[in-house]
Amino acid sequence: MTTDGRGRVRTEPGTKRVRAVFGGQVVADTLRPLMVWEVPYYPAYYVPRADVRGDYLVATGETAHSPSRGDADVFTVRVGGREAAGAALEYQDSPLEALKGHVRLDFAAMDAWFEEDEEIFVHPRDPRTRVDILASSRHVRIEIDGVTVAESRSPRLLFETGLPTRYYLPKTDVRLDLLEPSDTITRCPYKGEAEYYSVRVGDALHEDVVWYYRTPLPESQKVQGLVAFYDEKVDVYLDGVKQERPKTKFA
Repeated sequence: MTTDGRGRVRTEPGTKRVRAVFGGQVVADTLRPLMVWEVPYYPAYYVPRADVRGDYLVATGETAHSPSRGDADVFTVRVGGREAAGAALEYQDSPLEALKGHVRLDFAAMDAWFEEDEEIFVHPRDPRTRVDILASSRHVRIEIDGVTVAESRSPRLLFETGLPTRYYLPKTDVRLDLLEPSDTITRCPYKGEAEYYSVRVGDALHEDVVWYYRTPLPESQKVQGLVAFYDEKVDVYLDGVKQERPKTKFA
């Protein structure tokens, strides 16, 4: 792994076959992906220029500047009658040597990404992120505005690298009469697609503080049908002891 001099960007060679699909065609197919941590939370994939279909890249004549990565040539990805404007960047003269000769395809702009033969979602998985889900008999109580909205002695505890412990509870241990379905849906590359509830306590509606995975990804099957609360937004009592609210990007 290498890091730029200011510690802002980390790079590491990947070991998986990575493919990006757009407009029904494979735009990139590589056995030599480069993982680049542009932000601390997860990597982006950079693909060797030789492993990208050059005939699908149309130069825009524009450049994009990054304080850490330098200036990039901007390309539109065009396949048949479809195009993703500005979805490809190439840092030919980057101060980071590892980036030279690679193309960054915007993850969200592509129709699909695959690691080996499995589709991935949201962003590439961080090889240093681990998810462990353990059955527990600890007493978990969730309180909102002084009202107990959930209480369980059979939670499943989800430990995910870099995040606070999440307590997944059976719905039978939750005040379902206080839950209101939400239209919000989020996706996690490690757990799958999450749906949400808001919680109404008195006249106050606490939006999207509860989530669950109807059909989680195989490695997270143990939380299927269970619900979790944002510890950052509710009061959690663990074995009778009130927990400090964690400070995360979800707060």
